Amino acid sequence: MKKTFAFSIFGLMLSPMAFGATPWWERGTICQISPTDCYSHMGTGYDTELWDTTDKCWGMKLICPDALIATEYAPVPVSRSDIRAGNKIKSDFDTDELNGDCFGVRKTVSNGAMAMVNGKYVQVWCNGVPLDSPDEYLPNGVITYADAPTCAELAEYGYVASENKKCYGKYYDPAQYYIKCSGDNLLPERIVVLNGADYTMASSDMPADKSAAEDMFDKMESISQKQRSKYFSDN
Repeated sequence: MKKTFAFSIFGLMLSPMAFGATPWWERGTICQISPTDCYSHMGTGYDTELWDTTDKCWGMKLICPDALIATEYAPVPVSRSDIRAGNKIKSDFDTDELNGDCFGVRKTVSNGAMAMVNGKYVQVWCNGVPLDSPDEYLPNGVITYADAPTCAELAEYGYVASENKKCYGKYYDPAQYYIKCSGDNLLPERIVVLNGADYTMASSDMPADKSAAEDMFDKMESISQKQRSKYFSDN
């Protein structure tokens, strides 16, 4: 009796009627990899054939080598969880921005005139500004990882560290302007329009003392008043 009962159970297990006519590979008890995509739109910068084990979906972003903490020479696929947590990725880079065939662009502000380096924003120097060795080229210019050039170093070549549209570094022709730097300030104390004067040569008619300077100033004021009355009217 026991043998007959055991045979009946075995036959029931083999019978397709036990689970209906559904093939075994389509039954709900079979583990299947989710067909869900990790990203709604995947094109350049994604590997759609990779399985993201942490998020249980298909597709991984390719992160550019410069944006990765570890030294790499080609784009690396990174899971969504690691991207959200900032794992493996330098905080100076925005991995939402496509950079060619991978994601990871250095963060910028002020229309690209300032770029983040080691957590701080630094000037993006316009092309042509004299730098000893630019460390990185960006769309609006170059940046250096070292200290910014001094006012005197820039002035030697006629440049001032002021914003110039989408980068830093305005040029002043040394034949027309004198850039006066002061201390460790990056910006100059003043920019003097030369009007043809040679600022390196001392004037021969400089006032000798205070009294002479006051006389010269009085004459200048008198001439100015005469010119004003000649060309301007109070009416």
